[in-house]
Amino acid sequence: MSAGPYAGIGLALIATTSFNIGLILEKRALAHLPVVDLRRVMRVIANLLSSPPWLGGFGLMLIGLACQVIVLSFAPVSIVQPVIASGVALVLVLSRLVLGERLGGAELWCVVAMAVAVVVLALSATGGNATAGHQVDSVAMAAAMAPTAIIGLAVAASPLRRAARKHRAPVSGVSYGIGTGLLYGDSSLAIKGMSGILTHDHGVAAIAAGVITSPYLYAMGACSGVAMLLFQAALQACRASIVVPVSSVVGSVFFLIAGTWLFHEQLPADPGKLALRLAGIVVACLVIVVLSRQPATPVAGSLPEKVKA
Repeated sequence: MSAGPYAGIGLALIATTSFNIGLILEKRALAHLPVVDLRRVMRVIANLLSSPPWLGGFGLMLIGLACQVIVLSFAPVSIVQPVIASGVALVLVLSRLVLGERLGGAELWCVVAMAVAVVVLALSATGGNATAGHQVDSVAMAAAMAPTAIIGLAVAASPLRRAARKHRAPVSGVSYGIGTGLLYGDSSLAIKGMSGILTHDHGVAAIAAGVITSPYLYAMGACSGVAMLLFQAALQACRASIVVPVSSVVGSVFFLIAGTWLFHEQLPADPGKLALRLAGIVVACLVIVVLSRQPATPVAGSLPEKVKA
């Protein structure tokens, strides 16, 4: 089982690479679709499903989520989540090369600091004799997930209300990132809760029955579905190089903290690594506060010139 952490790191890298490439492909496809108006959800879904480029990106995201379910079944949160968050670096490169996005000076330093925070978190998780936790108290899980989902939905929806009042004025994407990050963090908790079925049940029929009857499946579907729709509005209206890193880091920090506690996984025993863990969390939070104070920048070709669906 000593190869577990290394296999977990490899599969987590595949998960984050697939997921984030999918996001970039979705962002590029959304530039050619009607405005994502979440007051007309069914029409938005129809528009998305009619776009082959968007479906390609969505398919890669699903592959990434599937890999995340598998890796969380045998590797601990403290090892997996920093690797998942490392996809921030890939997003920055692809958003520049594929989407042609540019960041202002302060924004660039903030995003670089977020990437550094992710590296620090990853360093705090090295050493790899940790084992994955699967036992979780359902009441504690609900107490952690329910308020987080409500707060995430409220924060992510706030740019929609502001844009409606100001005739779709540009938004920075930080609120979208924070809100969807919390929702995706909840989804990751549900995935982790559901992943225990893969280790405790044996046989395809038993695993399928366990998954279908698990409340975590439906919690994951609800949080992921709402976050995905909000994320489409965010990707279309804002720069991916802002929205995706903020969402990824917020979701990762929340999942790392809540998941370590809920699944009874040990904090780093080494004082130096524990200090790195705390420093990474603090830096990530401070950067998001600073980034949220930056003025919004219009995204070329995103909203005003589009025709509503």
